[in-house]
Amino acid sequence: MDRIRLGISTCPNDTFAFHGLLTRAVDSRGLEFEIELLDIEALNGRMLAGDFDVAKVSYAAAIGMAESIRVLPSGSALGFGVGPLLLSAASAARPTSPEQLTLCPGEQTTASLLFAMFYPGTTRVEQVVFSEIMPRLKAGRADFGVCIHEGRFTWQAGGLSLVEDLGTRWERETACPLPLGGIVASRRLPMATAIAVQRVILDSLELALAKPAAALPTMRAHAQEFDDAVLMQHVDLYVNDYTRDLGEVGRRALAALCERTAAAGLAVGGPLEVVP
Repeated sequence: MDRIRLGISTCPNDTFAFHGLLTRAVDSRGLEFEIELLDIEALNGRMLAGDFDVAKVSYAAAIGMAESIRVLPSGSALGFGVGPLLLSAASAARPTSPEQLTLCPGEQTTASLLFAMFYPGTTRVEQVVFSEIMPRLKAGRADFGVCIHEGRFTWQAGGLSLVEDLGTRWERETACPLPLGGIVASRRLPMATAIAVQRVILDSLELALAKPAAALPTMRAHAQEFDDAVLMQHVDLYVNDYTRDLGEVGRRALAALCERTAAAGLAVGGPLEVVP
């Protein structure tokens, strides 16, 4: 068997999509998967370091790895209405001062890229694990935070204010869905192996879509939020037709992200090649 070192995130859309693979409920097509579940920023760094053959990474990070990776067409978090939220501890006033502090979920995340793109030089920025952002905002230890994952559904209960939906702004300015993250394969893998991995991932996703409730125990085991309704809200939002296959619209969104990132002087890389 070919051994594949695979890294995926702990967010519910990934544990949902990979439930079949994690529980060995799908045919591995002659591949042996060694799977690690990590925070997305840890995945970005580990994939860049060459620790994985295949991994979920932020598309912002993928741009910088373009020469060493290929994007798999299945498994992406990409769509309309899926963007990170810029939240405030006090009011909906926008960032205006270098005296203010904004928490972001990792330097290489697409969420951090969007904040840098839309609010350049407005505040101090501190990069923290995404699960720390809302608690620190609630405790008054920061002025703003860029919220991702389950927090999109729970921020109001924490008494926080919405400054801006960064995904909505992206959609308005580009007319494209927002590419948050995707599954990438190292170019060290032969193309035939990358295609086999892609097919296993699609099989796992289709299994979860056919029986969503069966994936809940896997999702609960790794989630920050344990309410089943919130977990399935997350899946309903982030798992969509683009998750099955990027398609032409998804590929156009990746090209737009590469172009706008370069134009803003925030990263150099791309274009991103997608496995057939």
